[in-house]
Amino acid sequence: MKELERPSWDEYFMQMAQVVAGRSTCLRRQVGAVIVKDKQILSTGYNGSPSGLKHCSETGCLRQKLGIPSGERSEICRAVHAEQNALVQAAKHGVSIEGADIYTTFQPCVLCTKLIINAGIKRVYYLFPYPDELALELAKEAKLELIQLKVKEAKVEG
Repeated sequence: MKELERPSWDEYFMQMAQVVAGRSTCLRRQVGAVIVKDKQILSTGYNGSPSGLKHCSETGCLRQKLGIPSGERSEICRAVHAEQNALVQAAKHGVSIEGADIYTTFQPCVLCTKLIINAGIKRVYYLFPYPDELALELAKEAKLELIQLKVKEAKVEG
């Protein structure tokens, strides 16, 4: 009998973050985040406009219109970042995330890094780097582990 090949826990949670990113309403970059503690998913988030507000697909992307490069001036955006939404959802539902890990499809920006540090999250697993040197400096100073994962492609057999 052939042994079933299962994803590692890191691969599993990162795959979940990629699925969550599919709900993103951002025109430039779809990002998903999953907060995990003791192998249990506590909260998820994706980047998009605040609840009840128009999506960028309806209003257009202000950052694109202004020619703002990735990694700069993130406050000029309608969207709430995936990591921020995951943190807000945990708070909204009274879920403690201190000591948890976060799996996110992109390395967090400086704004998200500061929130992650203050929330007591210990490790950030991500797939793709993000051009934000200050975020890296703050993470290092706070001893927040940043771990880039390489996820294998899913196999489909049948």
